[in-house]
Amino acid sequence: MGTLTSILVLSFLIFFHELGHFLAARFFGVHVEVFSIGFGKKVFSKMVGKTEYCLSLIPLGGYVQMKGQDDRDPTKVSYDEDSYNTKAPWKRIIILFAGPFANFLLAFLLFLAIGSMGVTKFAPIIGQISPNSPALEAGLQENDRIVMINGVLIEGWDEVSQLIQESTEKLEVKIDRLGAVQTFLLNPKVNEYQNMFGETKHKKMIGIAPSGKTIEVVYGISELPKFAWQQTVKSTTLILTSLQKLVEGVVSPKELGGIISIVQVTSEASAAGLVALFALTALISVNLGVLNLLPIPALDGGHIMFNAYELLTKKAPNERVLTTMTTAGWLLLLSLMALSIFNDLYRLTNGN
Repeated sequence: MGTLTSILVLSFLIFFHELGHFLAARFFGVHVEVFSIGFGKKVFSKMVGKTEYCLSLIPLGGYVQMKGQDDRDPTKVSYDEDSYNTKAPWKRIIILFAGPFANFLLAFLLFLAIGSMGVTKFAPIIGQISPNSPALEAGLQENDRIVMINGVLIEGWDEVSQLIQESTEKLEVKIDRLGAVQTFLLNPKVNEYQNMFGETKHKKMIGIAPSGKTIEVVYGISELPKFAWQQTVKSTTLILTSLQKLVEGVVSPKELGGIISIVQVTSEASAAGLVALFALTALISVNLGVLNLLPIPALDGGHIMFNAYELLTKKAPNERVLTTMTTAGWLLLLSLMALSIFNDLYRLTNGN
């Protein structure tokens, strides 16, 4: 059941991505020859109008085949009025960007759904207090509930962390202790910590940890768009930072995961409930959007790069250079796919 859910999630994400390309292409009058979910041999095909809609054997991607545009042969062009090639570069860029944009839009919609269903957060209740910390010196105690920091009402523990980092002076912390509200003044200290990439960083701390108790926050209609936007931006930033750390060598290539990892985590998320599945689907959707915008030939970002060049210079890229770079792009992508699958299999066989 988990594997089936994973395949359905991946197929849906691919469909949404390709739908973005399809709608933008049709909007600008480009004829779409094929709309396929999956690669390889076609297992189902149906002509609707002049477009062939199909499901293909390998559900690891998909494509929209536009008239005059073929990744397998970048020199294959058509100069008919309804061809991709005859459209202005800026229109082609919009068509190319529409796919990744659809993924970001889908993530936003999923976060809207998550916010309306309820988000589980750590309650702002103090658990462990570090020795020799500002919190201990000020007199904070275990099981104190933080109700306000510097005049801002506190709903969840994430807001506590954020306000501590944003503080420029002393923190005025209001605590609910056994039904009585008390006020404390604290001076945060800058301490070292290990981030999720294993790097040593510095941040302001007052020496408290959450108790582990949770609350469920359901956002109102007026709050939902802000929540969904923040979560989409947060997911995008996380993926971009991860890519940066991979390039810098902070994150090992051994950490790359492929289709097997996606199936595993999607199965686990589906077992954890609908909110967890939606959250993971939104993250994968953002990941798909970001990766497709990388300036690698054969990806949307690479095609956008070529069209931006044409837009700026008023001349198309050299065919030989275009073919060489596209081939190199495919080799890079295939190498990354092979590495990620190898890592997945290695983790499986070693029980990690």
